[in-house]
Amino acid sequence: MAIEHLKTATKTSATGAGDVRETVQTILDEIEAGGDEAARRYAAQFDRYDGDIVVSRGELDEAAARVPQKLKDDIRFAHDNVRRFAEAQKSTIQDMEYEVVPGLIAGQKAIPCDAAGCYAPGGRYAHIASAMMTVTTADVAGVKHIAACSPPRPGAGNGEGGVHPAILYTADLCGADTILAMGGVQGIAAMAFGLFGLPKADILVGPGNQFVAEAKRILFGRVGIDMFAGPTDSLILADETADPFIVAWDLVGQAEHGYNSPVWLATTSRPLAEKVMELVPGMIESLPQLNRDNAFAAWRDYAEVILCDTREEVAQVSDSIAPEHLTVQADDLDWWLGRLSCYGSLFLGEETTVAFGDKASGTNHVLPTSGAARYTGGLSVHKYMKLVTWQRATREAARPIAEATARISRLEGMEGHARTADIRLEKYFPGVNFDLTATED
Repeated sequence: MAIEHLKTATKTSATGAGDVRETVQTILDEIEAGGDEAARRYAAQFDRYDGDIVVSRGELDEAAARVPQKLKDDIRFAHDNVRRFAEAQKSTIQDMEYEVVPGLIAGQKAIPCDAAGCYAPGGRYAHIASAMMTVTTADVAGVKHIAACSPPRPGAGNGEGGVHPAILYTADLCGADTILAMGGVQGIAAMAFGLFGLPKADILVGPGNQFVAEAKRILFGRVGIDMFAGPTDSLILADETADPFIVAWDLVGQAEHGYNSPVWLATTSRPLAEKVMELVPGMIESLPQLNRDNAFAAWRDYAEVILCDTREEVAQVSDSIAPEHLTVQADDLDWWLGRLSCYGSLFLGEETTVAFGDKASGTNHVLPTSGAARYTGGLSVHKYMKLVTWQRATREAARPIAEATARISRLEGMEGHARTADIRLEKYFPGVNFDLTATED
């Protein structure tokens, strides 16, 4: 195997993350003890916002009126795609029952959570799509109460500050029952602890900065979460058939997420790799300042360009990285679809791109980062649903189950378990002598 790094990252997604656990734990503890007022104090400190926390119907209507019709049409188009894909995903899980042995029926049920908390970032960018991805899937799953929160802009109320109008419009359209103008750890805490009239969340979902991610990590166990999240990342696999202009822009488009967002290119074509590296700096320079600064730092510190001899080597590199977003711009897309196994979401061919999935094509953009795609997928309707089992039996069916249970339990040393089986055999089959010992005679 001959793998050559034409560009090597000097940092990884874990670089400079810092230990924010103590800070986040303190905030969570104080808000849990102090309730609504403690959360308000942190909102004033971190969000620089002292307006109403719970967004009213009047404020939602005002926000909707401020969203241009063209954008409303785009949001509705994207929401319809996300909703229909979530409905198709939901249909893959069915309630079922199965006769394990004659007379013993076991089954499964898919039961939605009662309450979900959905976080939509609003710091550097107004993440309309995050509200859409999280709230829509919860709604399709059948969650009874959906709370959404997003950081307000400094000021009081929607006239001077508040949550971006398009985020409010989107969360409302997609099915949020309550929307909070609150970001950061305090927003996560409000949903987890049931503040401001909310039910306590059973699950918390959505992307966020390192403080939001740490709050979810600390709360995991008390509540469910979608995943442990780090900086967003993206990998492109390409061969000599790929268009270097498109490859370069797709890398830049993902690098703009943040200064610490890794992007990688793995290819079998040296000319393609060299052309992409030539093009990227100029593309970054053409972006608006905030986007330019983020993409410049991400490309400088976190980007890699990897040259491989064969497509199998490229696939091995890809699986070892386990990227959040994986794009293939190469020949024989079906081979790649069958071969690749570690990614959050896969984009096959130049006719699709990560931004499509991020915004409007229907698949969810809340995905595993930092290599977590080795063991989990992204947010879907299934995350909000509990797949539980049940069973019932006739007395005749219980007989062989009870006999085996009693003997296995005694072998394990769990006599109490064994006797719950013994007493049923005694009741259902009086006078019958059963050998319920765990050893041979």
